[in-house]
Amino acid sequence: MEILNIVDKLEALITTSLKVPVAQRTLLDAKKVQELMDQMRLAVPQDVKSAEDIVMRKEDIFNQAEGERRKIKAQAEDEFRARLNQTEVMNQATRKAQAIIEEAEHKASKFMAQADMETRTKKAEADAYAAKTLRAMEKQLTSNLTSIRNGLAILSGVDTFEVVTAGKKR
Repeated sequence: MEILNIVDKLEALITTSLKVPVAQRTLLDAKKVQELMDQMRLAVPQDVKSAEDIVMRKEDIFNQAEGERRKIKAQAEDEFRARLNQTEVMNQATRKAQAIIEEAEHKASKFMAQADMETRTKKAEADAYAAKTLRAMEKQLTSNLTSIRNGLAILSGVDTFEVVTAGKKR
Protein backbone atom coordinates (compact mmCIF):
# COMPACT_ATOMS: atom_id res chain seq x y z
CA MET A 1 0.00 0.00 0.00
CA GLU A 2 1.28 3.44 -0.93
CA ILE A 3 0.49 4.97 2.47
CA LEU A 4 3.08 2.75 4.15
CA ASN A 5 5.79 3.99 1.76
CA ILE A 6 4.94 7.56 2.67
CA VAL A 7 5.07 6.74 6.39
CA ASP A 8 8.50 5.17 5.78
CA LYS A 9 9.65 8.40 4.07
CA LEU A 10 8.37 10.41 7.03
CA GLU A 11 10.24 8.17 9.42
CA ALA A 12 13.41 8.52 7.33
CA LEU A 13 13.01 12.31 7.39
CA ILE A 14 12.80 12.25 11.17
CA THR A 15 15.84 10.01 11.59
CA THR A 16 17.96 12.06 9.18
CA SER A 17 16.93 15.48 10.49
CA LEU A 18 19.11 17.74 12.60
CA LYS A 19 19.21 16.70 16.26
CA VAL A 20 19.32 19.24 19.11
CA PRO A 21 21.30 17.24 21.69
CA VAL A 22 20.79 19.45 24.74
CA ALA A 23 17.02 19.48 24.37
CA GLN A 24 16.85 15.93 22.98
CA ARG A 25 14.74 17.21 20.09
CA THR A 26 14.80 16.94 16.30
CA LEU A 27 14.35 19.86 13.91
CA LEU A 28 12.27 18.93 10.86
CA ASP A 29 12.05 20.65 7.49
CA ALA A 30 8.46 21.90 7.54
CA LYS A 31 8.27 21.95 3.73
CA LYS A 32 9.26 18.28 3.49
CA VAL A 33 6.82 17.33 6.25
CA GLN A 34 4.05 19.24 4.44
CA GLU A 35 4.88 17.45 1.16
CA LEU A 36 4.64 14.06 2.87
CA MET A 37 1.34 15.02 4.50
CA ASP A 38 -0.01 16.06 1.08
CA GLN A 39 1.10 12.70 -0.34
CA MET A 40 -0.71 10.94 2.53
CA ARG A 41 -3.89 12.85 1.78
CA LEU A 42 -3.69 11.63 -1.82
CA ALA A 43 -2.82 8.04 -0.89
CA VAL A 44 -5.66 7.45 1.58
CA PRO A 45 -8.40 7.89 -1.07
CA GLN A 46 -6.57 5.37 -3.29
CA ASP A 47 -6.64 2.80 -0.46
CA VAL A 48 -10.32 3.52 0.12
CA LYS A 49 -10.95 3.08 -3.62
CA SER A 50 -9.37 -0.38 -3.41
CA ALA A 51 -11.89 -1.28 -0.73
CA GLU A 52 -14.72 0.09 -2.89
CA ASP A 53 -13.50 -2.03 -5.83
CA ILE A 54 -13.86 -5.12 -3.65
CA VAL A 55 -17.43 -4.18 -2.82
CA MET A 56 -18.16 -3.56 -6.52
CA ARG A 57 -16.80 -7.04 -7.33
CA LYS A 58 -19.45 -8.43 -4.98
CA GLU A 59 -22.18 -6.98 -7.19
CA ASP A 60 -20.60 -8.48 -10.31
CA ILE A 61 -20.49 -11.91 -8.64
CA PHE A 62 -24.12 -11.59 -7.54
CA ASN A 63 -25.16 -10.54 -11.05
CA GLN A 64 -23.26 -13.46 -12.56
CA ALA A 65 -24.89 -15.91 -10.13
CA GLU A 66 -28.34 -14.45 -10.83
CA GLY A 67 -27.78 -14.75 -14.59
CA GLU A 68 -26.66 -18.35 -14.21
CA ARG A 69 -29.68 -19.12 -12.04
CA ARG A 70 -32.05 -17.59 -14.62
CA LYS A 71 -30.35 -19.45 -17.46
CA ILE A 72 -30.57 -22.80 -15.67
CA LYS A 73 -34.17 -22.11 -14.63
CA ALA A 74 -35.14 -21.17 -18.22
CA GLN A 75 -33.48 -24.34 -19.52
CA ALA A 76 -35.36 -26.42 -16.96
CA GLU A 77 -38.69 -24.77 -17.86
CA ASP A 78 -38.08 -25.33 -21.58
CA GLU A 79 -37.30 -28.98 -20.94
CA PHE A 80 -40.37 -29.25 -18.77
CA ARG A 81 -42.68 -27.83 -21.49
CA ALA A 82 -41.17 -30.13 -24.13
CA ARG A 83 -41.88 -33.17 -22.02
CA LEU A 84 -45.46 -32.17 -21.23
CA ASN A 85 -46.46 -33.40 -24.66
CA GLN A 86 -45.22 -36.86 -23.79
CA THR A 87 -47.94 -38.23 -21.49
CA GLU A 88 -46.03 -41.30 -20.37
CA VAL A 89 -42.98 -39.28 -19.40
CA MET A 90 -44.86 -36.29 -17.98
CA ASN A 91 -44.47 -37.19 -14.30
CA GLN A 92 -40.81 -38.00 -14.72
CA ALA A 93 -40.18 -34.74 -16.58
CA THR A 94 -41.95 -32.76 -13.87
CA ARG A 95 -39.80 -34.26 -11.14
CA LYS A 96 -36.59 -33.82 -13.13
CA ALA A 97 -37.39 -30.22 -14.03
CA GLN A 98 -38.19 -29.43 -10.42
CA ALA A 99 -34.94 -31.09 -9.29
CA ILE A 100 -32.97 -29.04 -11.83
CA ILE A 101 -34.66 -25.84 -10.69
CA GLU A 102 -33.99 -26.67 -7.03
CA GLU A 103 -30.39 -27.60 -7.80
CA ALA A 104 -29.91 -24.38 -9.76
CA GLU A 105 -31.42 -22.30 -6.98
CA HIS A 106 -29.33 -24.17 -4.40
CA LYS A 107 -26.14 -23.61 -6.40
CA ALA A 108 -26.98 -19.95 -6.97
CA SER A 109 -27.81 -19.49 -3.30
CA LYS A 110 -24.61 -21.22 -2.23
CA PHE A 111 -22.57 -19.19 -4.74
CA MET A 112 -24.15 -15.93 -3.58
CA ALA A 113 -23.59 -16.79 0.09
CA GLN A 114 -19.95 -17.56 -0.60
CA ALA A 115 -19.53 -14.33 -2.56
CA ASP A 116 -21.19 -12.37 0.25
CA MET A 117 -18.89 -13.97 2.83
CA GLU A 118 -15.79 -13.21 0.76
CA THR A 119 -16.93 -9.66 0.22
CA ARG A 120 -17.57 -9.10 3.93
CA THR A 121 -14.17 -10.57 4.77
CA LYS A 122 -12.38 -8.39 2.21
CA LYS A 123 -14.28 -5.30 3.37
CA ALA A 124 -13.47 -6.05 7.02
CA GLU A 125 -9.81 -6.51 6.12
CA ALA A 126 -9.79 -3.27 4.13
CA ASP A 127 -11.52 -1.41 6.97
CA ALA A 128 -9.07 -2.84 9.53
CA TYR A 129 -6.13 -1.88 7.34
CA ALA A 130 -7.45 1.66 6.84
CA ALA A 131 -8.07 2.08 10.59
CA LYS A 132 -4.61 0.74 11.45
CA THR A 133 -2.94 2.98 8.88
CA LEU A 134 -4.83 6.05 10.04
CA ARG A 135 -3.97 5.33 13.70
CA ALA A 136 -0.29 4.96 12.79
CA MET A 137 -0.41 8.19 10.81
CA GLU A 138 -2.12 9.98 13.70
CA LYS A 139 0.49 8.75 16.18
CA GLN A 140 3.38 9.70 13.90
CA LEU A 141 1.95 13.09 13.05
CA THR A 142 1.26 13.83 16.73
CA SER A 143 4.84 12.92 17.54
CA ASN A 144 6.11 15.06 14.68
CA LEU A 145 3.94 17.98 15.71
CA THR A 146 5.24 17.70 19.28
CA SER A 147 8.83 17.68 18.01
CA ILE A 148 8.18 20.68 15.78
CA ARG A 149 6.50 22.64 18.58
CA ASN A 150 9.29 21.80 21.00
CA GLY A 151 11.93 22.78 18.45
CA LEU A 152 10.19 26.07 17.80
CA ALA A 153 9.84 26.69 21.51
CA ILE A 154 13.55 26.05 22.04
CA LEU A 155 14.47 28.33 19.17
CA SER A 156 12.16 31.03 20.54
CA GLY A 157 13.79 30.84 23.96
CA VAL A 158 10.69 29.61 25.79
CA ASP A 159 11.35 28.04 29.19
CA THR A 160 11.37 24.24 28.90
CA PHE A 161 8.52 23.98 31.44
CA GLU A 162 6.29 25.75 28.93
CA VAL A 163 7.22 23.51 26.01
CA VAL A 164 4.11 22.01 24.45
CA THR A 165 3.97 18.23 24.51
CA ALA A 166 1.20 16.39 22.62
CA GLY A 167 -0.95 19.51 22.60
CA LYS A 168 -0.74 20.14 26.38
CA LYS A 169 1.66 22.19 28.51
CA ARG A 170 3.87 20.33 30.95
